[in-house]
Order: sequence, then structure tokens, then C-alpha cells
Amino acid sequence: MWFPGCRESADLRPVVKPEMSVTTEPEPGGAADPAGRRYLSLRDSLGRLAVRPRSVALLALLPVLALLGGVAGWVFDWPLGVDSAVYRAGAITLVQGEPLYAGNTLGAEPFWALLPFTYPPTAALLFVPLAVLPVQVAWGVVAAVSFLALALVVRLVLATLPPPSGQVSRWASPARATLVFSVLFFALEPVWRTIFLGQINLILMALVVLDVLLLSRRGSRWGGVLVGVASAVKLTPLIFVPHLLFTGRVADALRALGTFAGLQVLMLALAPSDTVRFWTHTVFNAGRIGPMHWAGNQSLNGLLNRITDLAPWATTAALGIGAALAPFAVWLMLRFHRRGQPLNALLVTAFYALLVSPVSWSHHWVWAAPLIVVLVARLPATTPATAWRRWLAAGSVIVVFVSCVLLVLPNGRNLELHWEFWQFVLGSAYLLVPLLLTAVLGLRWWSRSRAAAGQAAAESTAAPLTGRDADGDADGPEASEEARHTRAAGRR
Repeated sequence: MWFPGCRESADLRPVVKPEMSVTTEPEPGGAADPAGRRYLSLRDSLGRLAVRPRSVALLALLPVLALLGGVAGWVFDWPLGVDSAVYRAGAITLVQGEPLYAGNTLGAEPFWALLPFTYPPTAALLFVPLAVLPVQVAWGVVAAVSFLALALVVRLVLATLPPPSGQVSRWASPARATLVFSVLFFALEPVWRTIFLGQINLILMALVVLDVLLLSRRGSRWGGVLVGVASAVKLTPLIFVPHLLFTGRVADALRALGTFAGLQVLMLALAPSDTVRFWTHTVFNAGRIGPMHWAGNQSLNGLLNRITDLAPWATTAALGIGAALAPFAVWLMLRFHRRGQPLNALLVTAFYALLVSPVSWSHHWVWAAPLIVVLVARLPATTPATAWRRWLAAGSVIVVFVSCVLLVLPNGRNLELHWEFWQFVLGSAYLLVPLLLTAVLGLRWWSRSRAAAGQAAAESTAAPLTGRDADGDADGPEASEEARHTRAAGRR
């Protein structure tokens, strides 16, 4: 659940706006739908980027450094990429026909990454290209692709925002802003932790954003496919299937489900025992993922397990709270969607998924990156009276995800179960962000609704006394006579 970017009408009556243009620059190219709305064309964007060598060099800097770091790690035998080492080991295990879920480790894992394979067997199939690489080079490849995925997300988010009015700094152009955000976002704990662990959170986020904000919105026949692929790698993105369904993209939702199911059928043919074991046993074994009460688990389930000292009913209570929040999350998402704000609607779904998922490790919260882009983009369009609110919202979110507060607090060895009250608050910083932002949004809507109701009541009371209706027009026989005399005087 999330709030920035919402624009209320003066009287708070339901407003249905046409979907915003998905291009922020008056450059040639781009795709258009039958209604004439233009959408970001990745081909045209890449073509414009190709003639800017400095931009290409800056964009490629971090991915190249990641690849070089992977090669150096291979040469010097550095322990790089715990999770990417598990991905690679899963691919090797699948190719060799060995079981993925029989034990808590895989034979191909290095000694410094002895962890269970927790992903669906489809993920092992998609990780097969990593199997031919040394473990550290595999980390370099995953990190390089993750940096490029982050840049793609930033570019798509910028393209979805309304274009700025008036003259803006040259650094506010989409190309330069993409480069600046992509580099600075490396300071966010979810981003740099994803990179160093060799996680795929940025890649999965890019697949979802590309699908929902570009392919599905312009009616592509590939709409929904990337959501299905992302869900086959990690089950959490399945929540974007009902997002597509609720927003009226039924065909895309069906394609997403079809892609997901088709990949499961494929794995049933390629690795039947692993597929059956995963869907009948492993998927229900939360212990393979890690202790639910760890500070890094920034979900409602993690919070309740921490504050109740691992009460047996904590997980059930978390599921109940998540179910209770679902109608409100759907309402908020649809409100944004109907107002022509698809990015805000997508972020509502993404943060709701992070809240209700049984496990949302801190590096899963990479959705903070597009949230910060939107918050920062709103800063210029403000007045002195409201500027402090927007700066406070943007600054607070940035501080939370840059501060590494979860790493500073005592954690591990069940220390989270003995936190003081203030430590519980700080230790839940990530999951409090969407909850607090939504609460602020609710208060804002409520205050505006009351103000609009008071204004309407005042106008309706004043209308009989002034002889004018609520629109300020004269009414009644006397008003009509007055209007006739005025028009006659004007003709003379």
C-alpha cells in the first residue's frame, strides 16, 4: 500500500482520467496505440543512447566492474555471491539429474555457500547458463545483469511519470536522470545487498515492471508472459496476476498463468521427482528459507514472530491481517489505476506483496527504488506551503533504506526476541514505510473530503440568500429579467 503521486480533485468527486502518456520527452519515435497515446519504445531509446558514447560508458561502468570483479574473484578464489553460488549449484544438480530438494545443501556448492535450494525447479532450469561459468564469474554476470535491470526499471518509471512543466535542469532529462538514479541507488541497502549476495530481486522487478507498465499497457501479445516467467522463478510475483486481472487485462493475466503453468508442466517432464517433491513438500517447508523471526524478515509474519516470541499462532495471525488488508489494498490500487496512475497502482501491489509474504528479506525491498524516483520527481511541483511535507516524505524513505538500520541492531542467535520497544520499531522500519505512507494518504483524503463537504454546504446555504446557484450563476425570475436588461445594454 502506498500513496505518493495521488492528485485529488477540488471536490473529491470520482475522477476518471485517461492514462498518462508514457513518454517524457518530445523526441521522435516510440509506439502508439489506436487511441494515439504514445509509449516508451525501448528500441528508440537504445538507438538514442547508442549515439551518446559518454552515456553508454557511464551506464556500462557498474556492470563492467561487476564482471571484472567476478573474474578477479575467480583468479584469487574470493567467496563472491552466496546466493548466485546456490543458483549455479541448482543448475548443475538439475543437469546432472541429481535431486534438488533431498538435502539441505547441494553437492556443487562451495564450502562458503552451503545452503538449501528453495526455488521452484523451473528456476534451476533458467539458471542453467550459470552452470558453465566459475562460481565467482557467475556472480559477476548476475550482478551485471542486475545493474542493467535497475537502469531499465528507472527508465520505465520515469517514462510513466507525467512530463515536468516549464524549464528543468538538463540533469532532469530521462537519459541523465536514469544514469544518476541507477548509480545513486547502489547506496540503498536492498540494492547493494542484492548485488553482493548475487540475488535476482532486481531482475525479477524489471520483468514485472516491463510487463505491467509497458507490454500489457500497450496491448502487446506478450503481455503477462514476463510476469509468468518471474513467478516461475520465485512464487511471490504471482500476486501480479490478480493485479492484471483487477485492472482489466484479463488476457494478460491468463497469459501469465499459462506461462507459469506451462513451465511447471515442462519441469514435470524434465524432472518429475523434483517437481512433485517441490509442490507437495518443499513449498510448505518454511524452515528451508530461514528463521522467520530474523530481523531481515521485514514482513508482517516476521514482525509478529518477533514480538510474540515465536508464538505458534503468529504466522496464522499474520495471514489473517494480510487477508484483512487485501480489500483495502485492492481498492487503493484500483483508485490509482482509474485515475491514470498505473505506476502508483503497481507499487501498491508490490508493497502489499512484501507485507503479506511469509518471508520478505531486506534485499527483497528493491521496490524502494521506484518509490524514491516518484517521491523525488514530485519535489519540484510543489508550493512553499507544502514543500516541507514532500521533502519529509522523500527524505524519510531514503534515510530508512540507506541507513542499514537492520544491520546495526542486535540480531542473530534469537537476539531479536529480546529487543526493547524502540528496537522493535527501528527493526520494523521497512514494513512501516508503506503502512505509514498509506496512513498519511488516508488522513489527507479524509481532511480534503471534510473541507470539500464544508465548502459545498456553505455554497448551498449562501445560494438562496444571494439569488445565485452553487455555480455562481443568477437564477429565478428576477435573475432572468436582470440578465435580459444586461444583454440589451450590451447591444446598445
